[in-house]
Amino acid sequence: MNKKQFLTELDHALTKLSPGERQDILNDFEEHFAVGLEEGQTEEEISASLGSPLQIAKDTLASYHLDKVEATATTGNIIRAVWAVIGLGFFNLVIVLGPFIALVSIVFAGWTVGISFIASPLLLLINIIIYPGSFQLFDLFMSLALCGLGLFIAIGMYFVTRYVMKGYVRYLKYNVKLVKGGLKHD
Repeated sequence: MNKKQFLTELDHALTKLSPGERQDILNDFEEHFAVGLEEGQTEEEISASLGSPLQIAKDTLASYHLDKVEATATTGNIIRAVWAVIGLGFFNLVIVLGPFIALVSIVFAGWTVGISFIASPLLLLINIIIYPGSFQLFDLFMSLALCGLGLFIAIGMYFVTRYVMKGYVRYLKYNVKLVKGGLKHD
C-alpha cells in the first residue's frame, strides 16, 4: 500500500473525528512517511511498518472517546467509549462488555431500591386512598423509616455511581493500553 492509499484509508476510517483533529493525525502520518523516505525506505515498507490504517483508526477513536469521557462524563460519552474499546478486538467483547453490564446493573439496582424506599410514604398514601380502612400506625412508621433509609441509600448511590464511573474509565484506559501493545514497565 502506498502513501496515498494509506492516508486515504486512514482518513476514511477517522470520519467520526472533527476535520481539524483528523487533519492533525494525517499530518503526523505524512511526517512518518517523509522521515521514512529520507531514511531510504519505500512507501510500501513504511505503510507496512505503521500497521493497518483501520487498526490505527480504532486505537485513535478509542483514545479520543476515553479522553472525552474524562472531560465530560455523560452516559452517552461512556457508552461511546465502551463501544470504541470493544471495537479494538473481539476479545474485548467479553472483557469490556461483561463488567460494564454487571456494573450498570448493580448501580441501577441500588438507585431503584433507594428511590422506591423514598417513595414508600407516597405508596402508603395511595394505599389509604384505595383502602380507607386499612390504615395502621405501624405502616406509617415503617414507610417513614424506609423513606429515611432510602435517602441514605440514594446519597450513597450518588457517590458509588461516581466512583464506579471513574474506576471503569480507568479500566477502559488500562484495556486500551494493553491492546495497543502491552504494558511497558518503566
